[in-house]
Amino acid sequence: MDDNNGMVSGKQMKINWRLLFHTYYHRLLLTFSQCDLCGNPTRSQTLICSSCLADLPLFKHKLTQGDLLNWPAINKGLPGIHFDHLFCLSPYLSPFNHWITQFKYQGRFELAAIFASLLAKQWQEIHSVSSVNLILSVPLHISKWQKRGYNQAHLIAKQFSQLLQLPYQGTTLIRVKKNVSQVGQTGIQRRNNLENAFILRQPISKEIKHVILIDDVLTTGSTASEISKLLKRNGVKTVTVVTVCLTLPK
Repeated sequence: MDDNNGMVSGKQMKINWRLLFHTYYHRLLLTFSQCDLCGNPTRSQTLICSSCLADLPLFKHKLTQGDLLNWPAINKGLPGIHFDHLFCLSPYLSPFNHWITQFKYQGRFELAAIFASLLAKQWQEIHSVSSVNLILSVPLHISKWQKRGYNQAHLIAKQFSQLLQLPYQGTTLIRVKKNVSQVGQTGIQRRNNLENAFILRQPISKEIKHVILIDDVLTTGSTASEISKLLKRNGVKTVTVVTVCLTLPK
């Protein structure tokens, strides 16, 4: 009996030492990581260092009172839209254009955290959250969701809502119309393709008057505009579109 107990104890000790090694090894990796842009060491699982963070090409929201539609060039480049305000983190420039591609097609889920964190920080510097009733995200058609395995807008919106402590509904909007890729299409073509592409899974509460709609990139505004039309037909008064990137009009 004693021999058997000794054998069991020895095995347990080996297992415990192995667990301890892996635990401290992973903690070390999380404590000392590299900047995603320059490769310099960062701490506490930070994706980018403070120097690269300061160099990011962020919009200066104070110049537009926190609404990019106040910028004449952008307003002119988004004709016929049905949303009321636009808040984007950056033009579609490096490193965001590379990050967006990696996020959407290579499963770099950790990027959702930095997108949401930067958006929340920029938002709080200009806006109050008291007027916002609900956060929604642009949905994917079920076939694209099954192929990709996730909705990048949902991942950003979920963390953004948690940081701002605002309610988020991830399944209220449904995309029922499957379209071919809209890359390279004109605004008119996109609007025609998106007509009646979305429905509501459940009615919007009468108390919901101001909705933030989250997506990763805004190009012509057609998708956000079609969803805004749907929301306004169901009692929403104000729709603010929030995205990581904006493809600037030429």
